[in-house]
Parts: sequence; structure tokens; C-alpha cells
Amino acid sequence: MNKQKIILVGGGGHCKACIDVIETENKFEIFGVLDIPDKLNNSILKYKVVGNDNDIKKYAKQGYSFLITIGHLGNPQLRRKLFKIIKSNNGNLPIIISPLAHVSKYAKIEDGTIIMHQAIVNTGAKIDENCIINNKALIEHDTIIENNTHISTGTIINGDCKVGKNSFIGSNTVINHSINITSDTIIGAGSVVTKDITESGVYVGSPARKIK
Repeated sequence: MNKQKIILVGGGGHCKACIDVIETENKFEIFGVLDIPDKLNNSILKYKVVGNDNDIKKYAKQGYSFLITIGHLGNPQLRRKLFKIIKSNNGNLPIIISPLAHVSKYAKIEDGTIIMHQAIVNTGAKIDENCIINNKALIEHDTIIENNTHISTGTIINGDCKVGKNSFIGSNTVINHSINITSDTIIGAGSVVTKDITESGVYVGSPARKIK
């Protein structure tokens, strides 16, 4: 069976982690990577850099799928911009799910999201577009993760929570049951969120407190 060819957009460390998930899932053939012009013809693992962001339109017309493989880095703007460019050119942004993850058949995952190794997305959860659910993250029942959000490694988000769009939840954070976190929020690694966050900003600690 011929596999759909996919192009990865962004060639940093997160790209390498995504390559491993895509190869393990074995549903797509990686054609190459788009990165900055200076990296043309370089290799990310064994995959060539075949162009830059300006080539998205060309490859979309040729029927390639895309995955945005740039991490959040505390600022979702580039991921949002690239997602819009791909969508505006009618590019396909498939859902990538590691076979080493568990995603409930009662969960819903939207376009362009990757569920990485050993992540768990439980029943009734909803993960919106262009999200990263990183290795060993737990998204419990009926929790909503909105667009362009990165849930980092080892994070635990308990049931009936909502994490607003464009947010970043650092590694090993714990979010208590039924917590709402507003959009454009950054939670530092190892934090514990015990009450709703209604004001965008950067939060750290246990319990998490706003630092800027």
C-alpha cells in the first residue's frame, strides 16, 4: 500500500521527536523538511531540507500532507502562522498518533495535532487543532485542550479541565480536577495548578502563582 507523503515544517529538536512518532506509526512517508533557507539540503536525521515556508503553496498543490514540527517555545505565533498558511493553501494536516499512546475511541482529536509516545487521552477529552500532546502526558476524561496548545512531557491534566488556546503547559505540571486556564497562558515546569487561571501570563510553583 502506498503511504501518503508528508512534509515536516520546522527542523529543530521537536522535529526529531516527531520523526520518531511518524516512523513508529508507519502511516506516512516523510518526503522532507521545510526550514530556513540557510539549511537547504541539510539533513534532519535522514531527511533532507527540501525548501522553506515559501514552498508550502507549491507542495500543497502537489498533494503533500504537512505536520508543523516546531515546538511552542513559550510563543505560539509561528505555529499559528504556519497552520494558517497551510490551511489557506488547502494543505492537508493529518492527525498523528503514536501507536505507543492510548487515545480513547470516545475522545476527539482535530487536524494537525500530534499525540506522542505513551501519552494518554481519555474518554470524552477533546484536543483541538495544531496541538502537541507530548510524551507521557495524561489528558483525563472530558478535558478540552484548545487550538495551538503544547502540553509538555509528563504533565497530568485531570478530568473536566479546560486549557485555553495558544497555551504552554510545562513538563510534569499537575492541573487539578475541573480547572479552567485562560488562553495565552504559560505554566512553568513542575507547577501545581489548584485554582482557575483567569488572567493570561506566566505562572510557576506549587500552588502556581503569576510571575509576569
